[in-house]
Amino acid sequence: MYTHTVKKLPKGTFEITVQMPWAMVEKETEKAFQALADNLEVEGYRKGKAPKALAQKHVKKESVYQQIIRTLFPEIYSEIIKKEELKPVISPRVDLKKAKENEPWELVFTLAQKPSVVLADYKKILKEIKDKKNKADIWVPGSDPKPEEDEKEKARKQQALLNEMLNALLQSSTVEISDFILEEELNSRLSRLVDDIQKLGMTTETYLQSKNLTMEQLREQFLKEIMETHSLEFTLNEIAEKENIVVENEELEKLFISIKDNKERVAAMQNAYYYAALLRKQKTLDFLLSL
Repeated sequence: MYTHTVKKLPKGTFEITVQMPWAMVEKETEKAFQALADNLEVEGYRKGKAPKALAQKHVKKESVYQQIIRTLFPEIYSEIIKKEELKPVISPRVDLKKAKENEPWELVFTLAQKPSVVLADYKKILKEIKDKKNKADIWVPGSDPKPEEDEKEKARKQQALLNEMLNALLQSSTVEISDFILEEELNSRLSRLVDDIQKLGMTTETYLQSKNLTMEQLREQFLKEIMETHSLEFTLNEIAEKENIVVENEELEKLFISIKDNKERVAAMQNAYYYAALLRKQKTLDFLLSL
């Protein structure tokens, strides 16, 4: 049986170190090998029916280890976070530190929990912004009549107001986001950018020159955007929790019914959690505008 230790790092980050005795690894290696052998196709034999000695020649040790990583490690991770009552907000990073035959294995999970959020008196702050906007819109007798606003202009003003309110929330709230969350998002964004650049037939160096940026400046720019985006998301979630803003099943069902394409509707229903989060965010924004 494996053993583990939990190390708490700053900003809601945790490192879980797992020690797996060789006897356990050996047992799991056999299970992983068998799972791969069951799907192995060797000429002259039906799928999965090749003799073990022959299968061992076709199944690489690296493939067996990869199978263990895919199947066993997630089970261990789930057991530990449940036992330790941890609530990670993103998938963990898994580092296999030691993996030699006839020796214990050691792996480390790095994870991050929801950041701590300290809210200011957001109701007072947002009401002051709205009052200031409303005061500016008051028509003063003797001045030129106010022109009629069409729906497009109303929507523009509403969005401008919301943007100002959200910026005020960012400035007045304190959100302590794990460096692990920021690093993972930064690496993901940089990886996507490199892929897009390559599809255009450019090199990273050429792209940076066209933007008059260094890689370090680009990283800093991305990191600032990521920090602001996540800070706002976690702040809105905290307000939703405080104001008990929830999404009812009826609201989700109404959303799914409104999707006419059957395949799109099925796909949306399979991602119900994602759509519930979107609805909750919209309800939170509506609540802020109603203050």
